[in-house]
Amino acid sequence: MYRILIVEDELDAATALRNAIERYGKEHDEQFQIGWMRNTIDLDRPAFDLIFMDIDLGVENGMEDAEEIRKFDTKTPIIFVTNLAQYAVRGYQVNALDFIVKPFTYGSFSLRMDRAMEVMRRQSDRTITVHARDGICLFSASDLVRVWVRGHNVNYELSGGRTVVARGSLSETEKMLGGAPFLRISSGCIINMAHVRGVHEAAVTMSDKSVCYISRANKRRCLEEISRYLGGGAG
Repeated sequence: MYRILIVEDELDAATALRNAIERYGKEHDEQFQIGWMRNTIDLDRPAFDLIFMDIDLGVENGMEDAEEIRKFDTKTPIIFVTNLAQYAVRGYQVNALDFIVKPFTYGSFSLRMDRAMEVMRRQSDRTITVHARDGICLFSASDLVRVWVRGHNVNYELSGGRTVVARGSLSETEKMLGGAPFLRISSGCIINMAHVRGVHEAAVTMSDKSVCYISRANKRRCLEEISRYLGGGAG
């Protein structure tokens, strides 16, 4: 299942996008969890696989919001939905995947969604390369359960009980992982939300039975992001 966020201040426009996404899912046998937000005021670090972003959000500018998102998330594809075609060139500055100009036809939407699906599939199956102690190590992003640090060592815990140890910092690792489904919950730990099996207070139980703890400063934000990722929706 892929998580898609619509950022659109007009209900009719958001409904049109939702209908197009749902139709595409039925035609291509894909499942989508669709969230809707009128603006990005409450959007901190989005746990989504694709974002449809309106540019004219009334009190906000979607292009500027995308620039803020790109400060902590360089990989989630963004498709701008707008009647302001002149923003197309600027969109490349935030690595926009594509543009849909209002009013759009389903055929136009479908072509752009095809491209988005290629990117999402590639990112979900991507390989992570780590320069470990004993050489270069490659593993699937989906196999990474959590990352934690001890001293100058970064420990990559993989499904099946394997641990890859490399030198570096958690900040460098967080930037490399590039956002959802990876979430930094404390100064010393990043989790893969796809491997979360339970949450109680600040304790997060992972698929390998390990328990990770959310720092007090990050608790509200992290709980909201985990809930949204696991099906809590948005908007």
